[in-house]
Amino acid sequence: MKNQKMLLSTLWIFVTFNYLYCDLIGLMDSKLLKQYFNGFVEGFTIDEDFLLYAGILMEIPISMIFLSRVLNPKPNAVANILAGIIKTVVMILTLLVGNFTKYYFFFACIEIATTIFITVYAFKWFQEIQKNKKQ
Repeated sequence: MKNQKMLLSTLWIFVTFNYLYCDLIGLMDSKLLKQYFNGFVEGFTIDEDFLLYAGILMEIPISMIFLSRVLNPKPNAVANILAGIIKTVVMILTLLVGNFTKYYFFFACIEIATTIFITVYAFKWFQEIQKNKKQ
C-alpha cells in the first residue's frame, strides 16, 4: 500500500512540474506574452474568473501530491481516478481549443500520458482493494 501511495504522489509531483514549466515557457513566448498583456490569449479573456478557474484546476494535482500520501487506500484510489480523469480530459480539451505551440503539444502529451497512467494505476489498485476486501 505504501508503494502505491508514494508512486501516485510522485507522479502528481512530476505532472505538476510539467504543468508549471509549460506555463513558465509560455511566458517566454513573445507572441503569447503580448496577448497576456492585453488580457486576451488565444480567444480567452484572462480575467479574475478565468484565473480562479485556472487556479482551481491547478489545485487538483497539487492537492493530490498530499492526498495520495495520507488518504486511506479506497478513497485514495477513487480520488486519484477522479483527479486523473479530470486532468486528462481538460488537457485533451486544451488541444482542441485555439492554436497550440510545439512546446505546448510536447508538454501536453507528457501530461496526458501521465494522468492516464495515474488513472489506470489507481483503477487497478482500486480493483485490488475490492478483491482483497471480499477475501
